[in-house]
Amino acid sequence: MDTQHNNHGTELDNQGDIELNKPSKSRFLFLLSFFGFFIFAWSGCYNLYEHKYQKNDNITVPGNTLYEPTYK
Repeated sequence: MDTQHNNHGTELDNQGDIELNKPSKSRFLFLLSFFGFFIFAWSGCYNLYEHKYQKNDNITVPGNTLYEPTYK
């Protein structure tokens, strides 16, 4: 018995597969990394903006900690 199989089928190339088209793959990876970095930087700036320091003028400073301290 001969158990060898000759499977010489034709493989169809998928035009949507980025593995087959190297320029498309590099463009996709570049855009993915660019927009990923952009979103990361933008969210960091937005987070800093949302948690910014709020000025408070109603602070009582002890007299002994001033530049020219006053003691009792």
